[in-house]
Amino acid sequence: MVISNSLMLLMLLMALVFSFIKILREYERGVIFQLGRFWKVKGPGLIIIIPGIQKMVKVSLRTVVMDVPPQDIITRDNVTVKVNAVLYFRVIDPEKAIIKVEDYLYATSQISQTTLRSILGQKELDDLLAKRDDINMALQKVIDQSTEPWGIKVSSVEVKNVDIPQDMQKVIAKQAQAERERRSKVINAEGELQASIKLSEAADIIGKHPPALQLRFLQTLSDIGMQQNTTTIFPIPMDLIEPFLKQRLKDEKGDNQL
Repeated sequence: MVISNSLMLLMLLMALVFSFIKILREYERGVIFQLGRFWKVKGPGLIIIIPGIQKMVKVSLRTVVMDVPPQDIITRDNVTVKVNAVLYFRVIDPEKAIIKVEDYLYATSQISQTTLRSILGQKELDDLLAKRDDINMALQKVIDQSTEPWGIKVSSVEVKNVDIPQDMQKVIAKQAQAERERRSKVINAEGELQASIKLSEAADIIGKHPPALQLRFLQTLSDIGMQQNTTTIFPIPMDLIEPFLKQRLKDEKGDNQL
């Protein structure tokens, strides 16, 4: 009976000793409260807690990846879209994360949602689609400033999806098609302008050097000869018939004098 009582007492003492001992992992910290008041932050490793007098709240220092639920947002140009995002943050001050806010995970989620609606509501739809990096940086800056008093560091915010209504998607597609057509016309006009400039320069060169016209004429004949045509038209340069025309004019003048 005595041995049984001693064994029970020993087991009770061992259980009491183990209740004093807490082991925290490398990424964990323990916020210790003593008689209800904050005492210190301990960890990682083995720490001792006095039951009934001290209480420990574990806090993880690892980066938390949090999905921000889709938010209905009206952009500055009055387009309703659904936008969701992903938030990357971690606790850098366990004391503030436990004391300054009741639930830092819930609080961070709520501030992320309200900030997402606030920031994106100031942007136009084109900015949401084209300036994603600038929007991410703006979101990260505002949310980080809001969570800093809680000991939370927001490292990154990424907008994931921007869901656009079907009718607006058709409008955007038409706008993109019109933009492509505009660019095509501009390119064609620039090409015609450059071609006309080159033709004008070529004409000036040929005008200054008449033999160049003969060379061009011979090249044209060579190009025509390479084609399989049933009818070939040979243009006659004016230089070839000009002497005959002058002689005819002289003969006509002589006849008139007679």
